[in-house]
Amino acid sequence: MTAYIRMTEPRPPKLRLIFPPPETVADALVTLVVIVARYRRNWVIVRRRERSTWEIPGGHREPGEDLEVAARRELYEETGAQEFELRPVCLYSVASDRERSYGKLYFAEISILGPPPSSEIAEIKLVVNLPLDNLTYSAIQPGLFQRVLGP
Repeated sequence: MTAYIRMTEPRPPKLRLIFPPPETVADALVTLVVIVARYRRNWVIVRRRERSTWEIPGGHREPGEDLEVAARRELYEETGAQEFELRPVCLYSVASDRERSYGKLYFAEISILGPPPSSEIAEIKLVVNLPLDNLTYSAIQPGLFQRVLGP
């Protein structure tokens, strides 16, 4: 009799989106910025070249970079937004059993949109609603989007 060992793929860690009080998070811990952006009454989402999924613009803060400067840079690099109003919304945290990361969420109203200068973005899409399927970060982005929309 032959015994078989069933090999399974390791399960990805379950992610939790948390909105901590700002005074509880040191600025140096905040490494990400996400910008929920609107242009002509449509929401802006992007698709990176190496992915087939869509996401809200955002990215990593560079060492020593101010968070608002990082948000402005990422919005321009990923969408080509040339003129926009940017408003901070809140801090957020993404936690798993193994780690926790911190980010700052912004809202941008774009008035002039040009081509993105970044070669990492393959496509920009204007949508009426955030698609709930085919999102890169489906456990996180709908919650961030809803936070911008409000209660």
